[in-house]
Amino acid sequence: MIKILVDTNVIIDLLAKREKFYLDSLHLFSLADQGKIQIIISTLSIANTHYLLNDVMKMKEARVVIRKFKVLVDSYALSDKIIELSLNDKNFKDFEDGIQYYTALEANCNAIITRNTKDFKNSSIPVFRPKEYLVKMRGGF
Repeated sequence: MIKILVDTNVIIDLLAKREKFYLDSLHLFSLADQGKIQIIISTLSIANTHYLLNDVMKMKEARVVIRKFKVLVDSYALSDKIIELSLNDKNFKDFEDGIQYYTALEANCNAIITRNTKDFKNSSIPVFRPKEYLVKMRGGF
């Protein structure tokens, strides 16, 4: 089965129903619900998502939404190794992007899905925007 890491921004697009990006995120996570792909997320993404959702909904509601969302994904634990690699990699200006990248490597993911593809320009793993990935899935890679 294809295993992909999904970045926090795509998770927020789905759960906060960001108008411009919601449908692509919904279709992406639907593939996981149908058992066609396995979605991996960093445990850091869960904490960041909860924090960011508090801007668009009440804290109690955010927990309920994340609890329901969690059944669609597998979380990969943030480890000392991932933190060290992220801290020492000068290719990532954003520490959180480094964490996403090294989580994908450690979890043996086939791709990274993010809306910030430019932040992963030195990735050894293919990086796609949600819409690009969905087009590739329809074409059978």
